[in-house]
Amino acid sequence: MSKRIDVKDLNVYYGNFLAVEGVNINIEAKSVTAFIGPSGCGKSTFLRTLNRMHEVLPGARVEGEVLLDGDNLYGPGVDPVTVRTQVGMVFQRPNPFPTMSIRDNVLAGVKLNNKKISKGEADALVEKSLRGANLWNEVKDRLEKPGSGLSGGQQQRLCIARAIAVEPQVILMDEPCSALDPISTLAVEDLINELKDQYTVVIVTHNMQQAARVSDRTAFFNIAGTGKPGKLIEFADTTTIFNNPAQKATEDYVSGRFG
Repeated sequence: MSKRIDVKDLNVYYGNFLAVEGVNINIEAKSVTAFIGPSGCGKSTFLRTLNRMHEVLPGARVEGEVLLDGDNLYGPGVDPVTVRTQVGMVFQRPNPFPTMSIRDNVLAGVKLNNKKISKGEADALVEKSLRGANLWNEVKDRLEKPGSGLSGGQQQRLCIARAIAVEPQVILMDEPCSALDPISTLAVEDLINELKDQYTVVIVTHNMQQAARVSDRTAFFNIAGTGKPGKLIEFADTTTIFNNPAQKATEDYVSGRFG
């Protein structure tokens, strides 16, 4: 089910401000790709272009192409809502719907897309999605309780369950562990390793060790200074980026001599 993403000559604007310039990158299917780089270098902005999430901000637009298995997500007549069912998103802070039960949180995206499913199908999908997020055993006896009653780490895995319930091909994660304690972080990292069997996963992280642990390939973004656009500096296998990068800026950043 998972698909590859090919980005060609992508520029991202907010109004007249060029936030990210000239990105070309090929993201393999069924792999984990990490985006690293200093704050403000455009990695989260770029991540959000991969499912057209950045468009929710007024004046935001892109030039260039984002191809999902060859189909341009920015082609004429492409519905951004459909794009977001194919390319799911998990945010930095766990954001379950606080008034909804755990069960309804999992089904929220499916219902939003007006998919009519029977109770039996819904029950099966809830279990499958929660199992997929390694959360089923912890919550199976309290599915009708509010999602907001879970711990932070459980809430984040609930958000991952919600993302996979709509059966996307790609899952984007914007610093999914930055609000979590080390044990919850480990649980989410383990989950990311399992998700790549079925999905293409892209993760933005400020945690170098995390990028090294979970990703197959790593993209380093950088910025020349305030008000300048973010750029993709180097993209390679994760071991190469951390052990033998081609660019001095990459080496400075991953070795901590930077920022």
